[in-house]
Amino acid sequence: MARRCYVTGKEGHAGNKVSHSNRKNRRKWGANVQKVRILVDGKPKRVYVSTKALKSGKVTRV
Repeated sequence: MARRCYVTGKEGHAGNKVSHSNRKNRRKWGANVQKVRILVDGKPKRVYVSTKALKSGKVTRV
C-alpha cells in the first residue's frame, strides 16, 4: 500500500539532493501522512491521512 493520503491524494515526491559542490543524488521526500482510523461509508477503516486533512477537519476520527 502506497503512502498516499486517502482523502487528498497527497504523496511523496522525488528529486535531487544537491551537495555544496553541486553534485546530484536522487532522493525522496515523504508526504506527512499518519495512519489513523476514520469512518469510511459508516464503518471504521485504518488508512493513511495527511496531517493537513486531519487539522482541517475533513475526516472524522474514530
